[in-house]
Amino acid sequence: MRFMSRTFHLACALLLATAATPLHAAKADRILIVVSGEGRDQGKTRPGYEFDELSQAWLIFQANGFAIDVASPQGGAVEADRYDPQQPFNAALLADTETTRMLAATRRTDQVKAEDYAAIYVVGGKGAMFDLPRDTALTTLLGDAYERGVVIGAVCHGPAALADVRLRDGTPLVQGKALTGFTNEEEAIFGKRWAKEFPWLLEDRLRARGAHWQEAPLMMAKVVVDGRLVTGQNPYSTPGVADAIIRATGRTPVSRTPWRDELTMGLAAQVRAGDVGAAATALATDGRRYHVDLLGMLGYYQAQAATRDEDVRHALQLMQLALPYMQQPELKLGAAEAHLRLGEREQARSLVRQVLAGKPDMAEARALLQRIDS
Repeated sequence: MRFMSRTFHLACALLLATAATPLHAAKADRILIVVSGEGRDQGKTRPGYEFDELSQAWLIFQANGFAIDVASPQGGAVEADRYDPQQPFNAALLADTETTRMLAATRRTDQVKAEDYAAIYVVGGKGAMFDLPRDTALTTLLGDAYERGVVIGAVCHGPAALADVRLRDGTPLVQGKALTGFTNEEEAIFGKRWAKEFPWLLEDRLRARGAHWQEAPLMMAKVVVDGRLVTGQNPYSTPGVADAIIRATGRTPVSRTPWRDELTMGLAAQVRAGDVGAAATALATDGRRYHVDLLGMLGYYQAQAATRDEDVRHALQLMQLALPYMQQPELKLGAAEAHLRLGEREQARSLVRQVLAGKPDMAEARALLQRIDS
């Protein structure tokens, strides 16, 4: 009887262990995506979340075998800012009826538990600056998750959700951590409409909380990993953040074909590293693989933000790469302005005259030519 009793207890223990294994595996195979619920009218009357930052990460998580839940502070339907539904990653997500159903009925952050997830990923968008930091359920969730060993990831304005998260001993989660997010420099260029309404600027707040802030040049992709904390600087950092989250969970990301914007930002990084020739060859060989307008706009705005000649030169190189493929006069004037700042008046004059040949009454071009000739 004693033997049978020991055998019975052993069988029960094995049965319980077997039953527990699928539950543990299910939790390890699930990621929670958090989005702002602030958005209205595609961001016109109130900013929301960035669909590109949702869709790219979602597809990468799915490809690596993770199930996904979506939560927002108030739950229910959430609205993204205006985006391009024809982008391959967006089109793929929109074609998934289960995904669209989940976005129409997100879970409330106070209804999810940290122990159910291998990782939590916070999507950016300017709406994240409003409702995510003030959501006490979310700050509690993120603190509990980190203490439990869950991977925490956030991109662009998403790290705003981390600003007031504290660990059990009362220290800020971000204190002493290397991280990044949408920078003050990027906010000055792209956040003019809503930034004045933010409770604080993201970079300022995270620095004040003791974070070791890192950043790349304006709108260049950057991912910072500090243990189980993964952050990305801007929308173009999203695929890198998703891959890094996968690695932080202990997996190797499956191989995939980079999206066009990823390839384009790779060209921009090549130019920044001094390999302009290789980037030009790639465009000439197979320009359809790249988003040339993105290169031109990146150079244009980087020139506006640049304070050093070296940065002006890098921005000009990006614009020069795009000029053979873009006809917008504003890009030529941006390149002319960069030449002028570098003391290259003849090159600047030539570009402005090209613009005036097609638009002789363009006031901006005439004013720039006057400055060049003065």
